[in-house]
Amino acid sequence: MSILPVVNIPEVRLGIVAVSRDCFPRSLSERRRVAVANELKKAGGVYECPVIVENERDVLAALADVQAAGVNALVVYLGNFGPEGPETMLAQKFGGPVMFAAAAEETGGDLIDGRGDAYCGMLNASYNIGLRGLRPYIPEYPVGTAPEVAHMIVEFEDVARVLIGVKKLKIFGFGPRPFDFLACNAPIKQLFDLGVEIQENSELDLYESYIRHENDPRIQAVMDDMAKELGAGNKMPGILPKLARYELTLLDWAENNRGASDYFVFANKCWPAFQTQFGFVPCYVNSRLASRGIPVACETDIYGALSEYIVALATLMPPTLLDINNTVPKDMYDENKAVIGSYKPTDLFMGFHCGNTPMCYLSNGEMKFQLIMKRLIEPDKEPDVSRGNLDGRLVKSDVTLFRLQGSADGALRSYVAEGEVLDVDPKSFGGIGVIAVPEMGRFYRHVLIAKRYPHHAGVGFKHAGKTLYAAAQLLGACDVAYNRPAGTRYPDENPFA
Repeated sequence: MSILPVVNIPEVRLGIVAVSRDCFPRSLSERRRVAVANELKKAGGVYECPVIVENERDVLAALADVQAAGVNALVVYLGNFGPEGPETMLAQKFGGPVMFAAAAEETGGDLIDGRGDAYCGMLNASYNIGLRGLRPYIPEYPVGTAPEVAHMIVEFEDVARVLIGVKKLKIFGFGPRPFDFLACNAPIKQLFDLGVEIQENSELDLYESYIRHENDPRIQAVMDDMAKELGAGNKMPGILPKLARYELTLLDWAENNRGASDYFVFANKCWPAFQTQFGFVPCYVNSRLASRGIPVACETDIYGALSEYIVALATLMPPTLLDINNTVPKDMYDENKAVIGSYKPTDLFMGFHCGNTPMCYLSNGEMKFQLIMKRLIEPDKEPDVSRGNLDGRLVKSDVTLFRLQGSADGALRSYVAEGEVLDVDPKSFGGIGVIAVPEMGRFYRHVLIAKRYPHHAGVGFKHAGKTLYAAAQLLGACDVAYNRPAGTRYPDENPFA
């Protein structure tokens, strides 16, 4: 699978600060910190702060040191019991993602001067974390040996990248959210709470900018790149000039308007007036930008764009946005039983969208026309304004479904589910594939329907549930739902069903 170029993705600079309770040997925390750092050299390294934090003055010295080193994600490491006041003050004042972890005892042969009691210290740290209203990352079992803590820090890096990226993100929206897809029309107050900037614009703003790019000298180079990517799938080359011009329009808009934000995504209205006025379907451009870590969500789905971006941050792979779209017919299920295996019919669905999924995830990607738009706009003529779609079958792959959503009651909610794209021909149009998620039928009813999620899911093409679940919690989601296994009831599930 494709790895994202570092264009719209933050770089995480990890730092580790060891803390020490003044009645324990400082040397114990220092030695254990060095051991963790040595383990991390195999995974890109970590900045070691030389300050051992025992008191408030040490907090200030440690903050000055890690800030000078460019650290933007901090590990507070309890090499021994640790001073709960200063260590949580350090996390509070740092201003970025923070992880807490603690040292396990190393050997039964050194439990006098070599005993650190960090197992106990984490309990007091958690109490003070609550007093300060902090929301740090704490691994599932946050106490370990040097190799174990190093592994925790590697996992923290992915979570930290999500938190950093969201905090410095701007979402550009073009056009009102469509009435026929009112589910995409969600309150944006929760986004401001996250630190996300929103700039909503008219479709006229976008159209005016597109007109100004009519003779842009860069268009040919973008067309050549599109033709190279499409290869044999370049079935409608006549539409490439408009698509190339549109791609440049979006990228220039972001560059000229992102202001104080470092990263950006789009949520654009894409039908039906788009086709008649711009003269094409924008799906292929959306797919190309997503492949560079710049999601363009359809139907002005602001939370969809955010969800896609979070998927990209967590996986470092291009995301997509798919409709949780249609069931798999019984005859197709029966014909493919050898491939489907033990999955039940209700575990399967088809993930579909018009043509926004990156080429790298399609086994036979081709430039085509958007069938739904053709039916609506030009049913009795050769495809013209309905061209610009990227059709193809999703490749066999692991997948993770994810969405972060602001709800009507002012809350922030999320879901995560892992599954796989099956090697089954969907026999349909658009970017589409048969997806299996264990117990999808119950998840569909008791999460997606019961908690009123829209039809769009952010999709990552690997299993990233652990990272996304933790990230959603740290972003403040009051509920992070998942596909519960058979035998584990949802709270609203009918026990007699």
